[in-house]
Amino acid sequence: MLRRCSGYPVCVIFKGFQLSLDKMVGEPVNVNEFQELAREALPKMYYDFYAGGAEDQYTLKENVEAFHRIMIRPRTLVDVSRIDMSTTVLGYKISAPILIAPTALHKLAHPEGEVATARAAAACKTIMVLSFTSSCTVEEVASGCNAVRFFQLYVYKKRDIAAVLVQRAERNGYKALVLTVDTPRLGRREADIKNKMVAPRLKNLEGLLSIEADSDNGSNLEAYAKETMDASLCWKDIEWLKSITNMPILIKGVLTGEDAIKAAEVGVAGIMVSNHGARQLDYTDATINVLEEVVHAVRGRVPVFFDGGVRRGTDIFKALALGAQAVLIGRPVIFGLAAKGEYGVRQVIQMLKDELELTMALSGCPSVKDITRHHVRTERERLHTML
Repeated sequence: MLRRCSGYPVCVIFKGFQLSLDKMVGEPVNVNEFQELAREALPKMYYDFYAGGAEDQYTLKENVEAFHRIMIRPRTLVDVSRIDMSTTVLGYKISAPILIAPTALHKLAHPEGEVATARAAAACKTIMVLSFTSSCTVEEVASGCNAVRFFQLYVYKKRDIAAVLVQRAERNGYKALVLTVDTPRLGRREADIKNKMVAPRLKNLEGLLSIEADSDNGSNLEAYAKETMDASLCWKDIEWLKSITNMPILIKGVLTGEDAIKAAEVGVAGIMVSNHGARQLDYTDATINVLEEVVHAVRGRVPVFFDGGVRRGTDIFKALALGAQAVLIGRPVIFGLAAKGEYGVRQVIQMLKDELELTMALSGCPSVKDITRHHVRTERERLHTML
């Protein structure tokens, strides 16, 4: 029979022996296989919360599948005896162009929550963006290990909440602020509505906010967001945010060249091309399809980062070729955490690094700076050559 062993992961109890599920099915050999381990390890409500997207989930599927329509153009007879994947983000050196995206409520996936994720990021010599809606506090994550980390911010109707959290993040050594700009309201996540998803109280907001959200007609996440999110947030408020912090500000949730130009004009330190993991507005383009539009719009004035659908090292290579400075990974980190805790997160990141290194070698790119636009052909370009 199946039951939980000390909470995580699911184990089989048979004639006095315990066999962890991952040992039964074999060690995962790629990032996608962690998703099935997470599905088995988590209660359905929590798995659906992490894995699900908005409405028909068209964009959720497209975020991944759009990568499949981009082809790599490898170059040969290049010295690739040494591969250097290292790069910098806002001046901080990281081992590979892979950051951990802000994702909510890690303790629903594993008892150690974001503290375990942060340790894994530090071990892999990369940057974690701590979610505003984290299970662990800003202070707990900061004290868990010594590493560069950023803090994600949502702006609530009560602006003083944002100010307090920004000050706490800055005081605890966070190096940048990632303002999420695509959430004036919460997207319609139908799995959460059906499951009547109930999220625990956010520890970061203890003593700052007290709202009991009625979830009789669906998820309490949706009800909570309606009560708290500031739908009036607009471009002029970037100046207000700059006035309350010395941290550089990146904005996450840009999908058009027009918004990218505005972001550069208001002086942000970076842009994250993202559709919120396809959890907000369905039938937006896959993020890889709009990345180049954003890159062209800013003309090198600010760095552009990419978020959405990365599951392979080849995906990272394609995003870099289309102009991203680095990519962010969200769900794969959660699935690794749910399956194997800190070790699972480290495995996920290492798998992607190993795949990227191999892709670079086979494509004739000894360093990240050697990956250029000439190394990929998009679907549009392939169709054009057929005309």
